[in-house]
Amino acid sequence: MEIIDLRSDTLTKPTPEMREAMASAEVGDDVFGEDPTVNALQEKIKDLTGKDAALFVASGTQANQISINAHTQPGNEVICEYRSHIFNYEAGAPAMLSGVQLHPIYGEYGVIKEDEIIEAIRKTDHHFPQTKLIALENTHNRWGGTIYPIENIEKISVIAAEYDIRMHLDGARLWNASVESAIPIKTYARYFDSVTLCFSKGLGAPVGSVIAGSESFIDRAHYYRKAYGGGMRQAGILAAAAIYAMENNVERLREDHRRARILAEAVNEMSGFVVNLRTTQTNIVVIDTSLSGKTAPELTDEMQKEGIKMIAFSPTRIRAVTHQHITDNDIDKTIEILKSIASRRSHN
Repeated sequence: MEIIDLRSDTLTKPTPEMREAMASAEVGDDVFGEDPTVNALQEKIKDLTGKDAALFVASGTQANQISINAHTQPGNEVICEYRSHIFNYEAGAPAMLSGVQLHPIYGEYGVIKEDEIIEAIRKTDHHFPQTKLIALENTHNRWGGTIYPIENIEKISVIAAEYDIRMHLDGARLWNASVESAIPIKTYARYFDSVTLCFSKGLGAPVGSVIAGSESFIDRAHYYRKAYGGGMRQAGILAAAAIYAMENNVERLREDHRRARILAEAVNEMSGFVVNLRTTQTNIVVIDTSLSGKTAPELTDEMQKEGIKMIAFSPTRIRAVTHQHITDNDIDKTIEILKSIASRRSHN
């Protein structure tokens, strides 16, 4: 049985052309700064983000945690959104690795209100941890791939500057936000002291993320990458995949967004399933199953038996993510199978 796998865009695999680029990559020792392909990638990221320096790392989580470590001291506090990846999916690493605590604020569609940020900033007092970093996520994973409005980012950056707080952007899917909003990555990045980007999701590379920031910040980040065991030596093989992805796979993200919207609108018409179409802005579809009479894990098990893989995001929410290996036919078949499942549920 053919499987249509919508669990994540991390499931993408290198195409033959990307594999060829990897196989022919010129390499050196990146820990010594001598891998020419890694250096070329970092130069491209500098140009893309408008930052002074960049650092290739193994993963988005590593990129976020290196950035937090480089911006803070133990005992500091980091403001983030309640459903953010940093708070929910990075194994408690801010406390474990940086000795900081997170101050999560519940934001609507992933957007934190400016007045709530001001209220959350700690006063200078020996009783309190000191707020040193605001971390935003764009697009926002658990809110269904929503795009953080640029006008809100600008307002938050003004607050951060007023209180001498650094700004970090978890941009694992910033490519998606940029393509859909037509706002250049450089424009998003200008409001942040550090920005991360991921190559192994919609862009289809097998491994890798990158951090961009000032030269002094990236120097500190380089130290923490080494401390985390992140020196990858002849990493040009991986950097070549990232360069190929940047040059060939960015604009095709529009197709992922189009297919996600088709799926979302169709599912929203089915009995027992609800999709908040306002959240389906890019390549993520979140399905509320609370009216179906079944839990999300029960429904994903039922789907898998019929060849569709999605992920239970919570007891009542399922996530489906479109990516470069998902075709129009795959979306049509997924809709057909979900209609059948919904029909069976409504007749039980």
